[in-house]
Amino acid sequence: MWESRQPDMNAAEVLLVLTHVPDRETADELARALIDEKLAACVSILAACTSVYRWQGAVENAEEVPLLIKTTAARYAALETAIRQRHPYELPEIIAVPLAHGLPGYLHWVAGETHGA
Repeated sequence: MWESRQPDMNAAEVLLVLTHVPDRETADELARALIDEKLAACVSILAACTSVYRWQGAVENAEEVPLLIKTTAARYAALETAIRQRHPYELPEIIAVPLAHGLPGYLHWVAGETHGA
């Protein structure tokens, strides 16, 4: 019933965007801003994890909080800008993965929640 009222939507139009922030407070603030600005339909804040990476020639070991952000390709540029403006890292990880498949009703929900500002 939900799908029948919605325009056709290709799963590839929905993106899963990944980023990591240094703490839960930053994660909560970023998630709320992205939702309030209709740049994301949902932001899943995961449990803290340890990231190991090379930065400026040194191997780093940091505790970070991963975020899984659901948005559309049409909103990606604005989403990236908003993350960069609020992110405390000099070079934040911002990776967008297009979806190959998805539950049609969910995809339509993501599109509806991120349509316009």
